[in-house]
Amino acid sequence: MLANQLITTHYPTVEPDDKISLALQLMEDFDILHIALVDHNKYLGVISKDDLLDANDNASIKVALGGMLQKAVRPSEHFLTALKLASQNNLSMVPVVNNEQEWVGAIPATELLKAAATFTGAEEPGAVIILEMERKSYSFGEISRLVETNDAYITQFNTFFENETGLLIVTIKINKLEVSDILATFQRYEYSVRYFMGEEQYENELRYNYDHLMSYLKI
Repeated sequence: MLANQLITTHYPTVEPDDKISLALQLMEDFDILHIALVDHNKYLGVISKDDLLDANDNASIKVALGGMLQKAVRPSEHFLTALKLASQNNLSMVPVVNNEQEWVGAIPATELLKAAATFTGAEEPGAVIILEMERKSYSFGEISRLVETNDAYITQFNTFFENETGLLIVTIKINKLEVSDILATFQRYEYSVRYFMGEEQYENELRYNYDHLMSYLKI
């Protein structure tokens, strides 16, 4: 998914000679925390509401440019680049400009969140299993094979190195909720399961038997 698929073109912009009060009013009207500064459609940067609140309302915006962020993304860049920019700078929107540094529009943080949910498959049903291991023990092929031996397959896969423990954390999402057989297989092959989010058949059977016993005792 590219940035140009998420662009909103109705975001307001301001120019250096505009009053700070105007920028604050636009932010209030559009319920945004950042606004782009342009000069004859040339993108100059993005200003936060906090920076403007610290300045005189009647002054022009150009007196409050000390904290201005000048970064932006191109329409052809992957949305993950925009997501990274938003995360690193705590942006409520990501500016999008063309190769001539002209303002194209913005990507709201809410749209980035929706795109990330789609990209990671968070909206799709399925269990999540988190494994921890030494880096040298990692094998995507084996992990995938062990899942597939239980009539399931991986729909999402992510890894990151945890500095605190020195372990590789592997997060997998599978296409079904019941995970007891898969967990047993991982444990049999000496994989350490940190935690999981799904259903275990054995726990379900225990709950059924418990409920059945309680119903019998109430008779």
